[in-house]
Formats: sequence, C-alpha cells, structure tokens
Amino acid sequence: MRVAARGRQLSLLDENRLARILSTATAIPAHEATRADFEELFARLVPSETWSRRRTGELFQGTRIERRFSALPLEEVLRPRSLTRSNQEYRRHAIVLAERVARECLERAGTLASEVDLVIVASCTGILLPSLDVYLANELGFRSDVRRLPLTELGCAGGAVALSRAHDYTAAFADAKVLVLAVELPTLCFQSRDSSVSNLVASAIFGDGAAAALVTGDGAGTGAGVRILETLSHLTPGSADALRFDLLDDGFHAVLSEELPRLIQEGIRGLVDDLAGRGGITREQIKWFLFHAGGKKILAYLEEELGLGREVTEASWSVLRDYGNQSSASVFFVLHRWLNNAMRPGSGEYGLMAAFGPGLSTEMLLLQCD
Repeated sequence: MRVAARGRQLSLLDENRLARILSTATAIPAHEATRADFEELFARLVPSETWSRRRTGELFQGTRIERRFSALPLEEVLRPRSLTRSNQEYRRHAIVLAERVARECLERAGTLASEVDLVIVASCTGILLPSLDVYLANELGFRSDVRRLPLTELGCAGGAVALSRAHDYTAAFADAKVLVLAVELPTLCFQSRDSSVSNLVASAIFGDGAAAALVTGDGAGTGAGVRILETLSHLTPGSADALRFDLLDDGFHAVLSEELPRLIQEGIRGLVDDLAGRGGITREQIKWFLFHAGGKKILAYLEEELGLGREVTEASWSVLRDYGNQSSASVFFVLHRWLNNAMRPGSGEYGLMAAFGPGLSTEMLLLQCD
C-alpha cells in the first residue's frame, strides 16, 4: 500500500517494525569553560551566607564534570538577564547550532535535505514560534510538504522521545527518512540570583549542545546502522514535582527533589526487563547501556540497581565528563560516542538507551547493531 505525498510516495509497512539510525552528529557552541572556571565564578557571585565557598567547591568537584560549553562567554552566562533577552539569545544560537548539526548528519548519511520526510526537533530551553524546524527548512532546503514535529516540555527525556517517535513513523512508512534533532542551551537558564540548592546543582551540571540522527525504515534501502527494535515510555505515579522548571519573570528556575535519583533507581529494573521482553531477549543479553548523562549520582544508582560494570556505561560517563548534562541532546552525544569510540559495539550486540525527564518520565529504546 502506498500513501500519496506531493514530494515523495511513502509505502506503509505491513509487518516487521524496523527502523535504523543511519547516521549521527553532534555540535557544541564556541565557549568552553572548565570546572575550575565555573567554580571560581560561582564562588564570587553566590552570597557567602547562603552557600559557602567550601560547599561550592565540594559541589563542583563532586559532579565528575571537567568542562562544559556555552553559547555565551561564562561571564555573560552568569549575568542576570530578562526572559526576553534570554529567549533572544536562544533564538540566535539555537538556529545556528541546529543548522550545523543537521547538515553534518545528512552529509554523513549521503542524504539530501529534500529527501527528508519528517523533521522532529526536541528542545526545552527556549521558545520559538514558528518552531525551529521552520528556520531549518529555509536554510537547508526541506521540501514544502515536509512533515514537522516540534517536541517541547519533555526536558532531558526529549531526545529519546524524539527517536521513539521516529521509530513509530518509520514503522508506518517503510521508506521514510526522519531527521531527528535535539538542541539545548540550558546555560541561558542559569539564575545567578537564585541561591537555592536546586538552582546551584543545575548550574553545576548543565551545558549546551546540539545533536542529530537520521532514522530510516527498511524500505529506504539503507545499509548498516543501528536498529531500533522496541521503545517504552513510563510515567512514575505521584512524581510530578520530583523534577520541574518554573518559568518566572527572569526565566526558568530548576526544581530538583533529593529523591530524584532514588525514584529513578527504584523502577529501572522492571522497565528494563519489560523492554527486553518486548524485543524477545532478556536483560542479561543487553551488553551496552546508554543512559543520558544526567549526573554522577543518577548514573551510579543505575549501575548499582542493574549490577552493571563501568565498561558498559562508559559512553555516558565520558559524555558527562566532557560536556555535562545537555538535557535532551545528552543521549545523542552518548549514542554518537558509543558508535564512534574504540569500544564500538559489534554486529548483533544489543544496547539500551534511556533518558529521564520531568514527570517523572522515562523513555527507553532497545537497540541492535547490524
């Protein structure tokens, strides 16, 4: 069966829900700051009566983050701004980063922008109307009938959710090509006047970045890639306030519960078993775990609960070390590193991707290398 479209005809997939990640790409903004840079500046800015210099040092040193990148110079990042100014900076820098990473991803796959049937963009650190994909369409040359799906308000889970929706689309349309993007500038949300623990923790871990993946169905005639076998979405009951961002006059303010790592840890084993079962395998057959680099404590709790050695989660730890938590883009950076480092997975090996966001929401994908 075929569905008519003005630019391309897409065939419906009758069986075998298969999708492939054909290529990935990442991009970072120009300004780099080390952990020591952040620590020094925060020690000067935060009132000593609410957060001592010693506690600031302990906070930053305990993150395991060595460097992060930002759209603005560090001094500008930590300078108070209005919501209007922050969103203007978001618009300017997000479009540039998104275009750069989209071009690289398409080039890696040998695909033209005019061949893309659906564009999914995940972002939660700024607001654009029209959405970011419209600006990309003008710059990259998408067809006028390209389908668009902007995803917002999903936080760090947004990148994994975007990949899941790409999987769903290619399951319906076998020869579809879906460009998935995650663009986040959380440093624009830093609040130097907010000395709450939640804000200081968020300030210590978040960094900027953009990433992309090209997802295709089997009918697209692609070669080797990473197959998306199954996906899983889960909302933890009664946990809506465990992780959230409040939008105030001066921008977003992070609210993080101390219970967040424990809430993630408590449910993870059952969710992994459920997803593995959907794919016809057991948890023990999953060799690689691609957790979004949400923070040291979260990664450690996940390893403990699932009985994992550091070697199978190394991509997540190295991304945390080199970039910090990049919200929805984080899982793409982990995926990209997993596919391109010395420990590249072998043919047929299974991997599990997981990201956690406000809600408390969990998004998982079961992967297998061709």
